[in-house]
Amino acid sequence: MKKRQLLAAVALMAGIGLQAMAADLNWGTDLPKALAQAKAEKKMVLLDFTGSDWCSWCIKFDKDTLATDTFAAYARTHLELVVVDYPKAKPQSDALKAANKALGAKYKVDGYPTFVVLNAEGKEIGRQVGYAPGGPDAFIAKLKKFNKP
Repeated sequence: MKKRQLLAAVALMAGIGLQAMAADLNWGTDLPKALAQAKAEKKMVLLDFTGSDWCSWCIKFDKDTLATDTFAAYARTHLELVVVDYPKAKPQSDALKAANKALGAKYKVDGYPTFVVLNAEGKEIGRQVGYAPGGPDAFIAKLKKFNKP
């Protein structure tokens, strides 16, 4: 009986640790900084164009994919993350609004969610427009295909 209790406790602690892992992903807002970091660490940059507080498909993709432990584990070693948010109710500085508007225009984003993947030099190597089913495994498989030479 004690062995079962110990296994249950270990499983619980592991689950808590994994939830914390997904919750503390660092989504920045500064693309030049992310590109510099990506170059230093040989990573890709993932731009998440979202309407985080009003776009139902953005919210669903975030919950189903981006907020999972599986995605967090992949992102930590392969991605620099940049959120380009267009909220309706969340406050943003005028500078951030202007920067997000410029990024949306540069990457010709006209729907949400849109994910743009850049290599460390800043060249677009892939894109996903809209919600895609399949959870983190399907999204990670797509990201890996973008990264092939």
